[in-house]
Amino acid sequence: MDRVYRGQRHIYDLTRKYYLFGRDRLIRELDAAPGMAVLEVGCGTGRNLELVGKAWPGVELHGFDISGEMLKNARKRLGEAARLAPGDATRFDPQALFARAGFDRIVLSYTLSMIPGWQDALTRAVTALSPGGAVHVVDFGDLAGLPSPLRAGLRGWLTRFHVTPRTDLPGVAARLANERGLPVRFTRGPLGYYQMVRIGH
Repeated sequence: MDRVYRGQRHIYDLTRKYYLFGRDRLIRELDAAPGMAVLEVGCGTGRNLELVGKAWPGVELHGFDISGEMLKNARKRLGEAARLAPGDATRFDPQALFARAGFDRIVLSYTLSMIPGWQDALTRAVTALSPGGAVHVVDFGDLAGLPSPLRAGLRGWLTRFHVTPRTDLPGVAARLANERGLPVRFTRGPLGYYQMVRIGH
């Protein structure tokens, strides 16, 4: 990942704003309160954490990423406003990374579509919730509402960057929520371009 992002990290936020839709909606719907601990899994450049801090003053910001190159940007952007660490989404340990038992809000923004073991990553996130907490996910949807040529072109382009829309995300999220007795909510973005999932309270 460092090889991929070593050059991209300088233009990442500028280019992604044109097709990573739903991220700001997720932040608006976090329903966080002062003192809550918020974690972003795959925090990248820190763009989302910065906006979470502005939208929900008083929350405690945490983030980790598998790419040390991206964390360079995040540290430069966030300074002392967030606790950051290198970590693997499929097997992270909140206690080892941040000396915490869990988090009140956990964000996965366009990360599951890039993680081969994405189901493990989602499971780890749900497991890392504090009582009463919630996992918020936004990622590519089934794209079914797009015209066929555009849908095929977008899928091909995403594949070049090792991105795979997780069309079975709702089913996996429902199973995880059911196993833990948690509520789950699904939102389909316009034309199926993106999907949102909330697991927890």
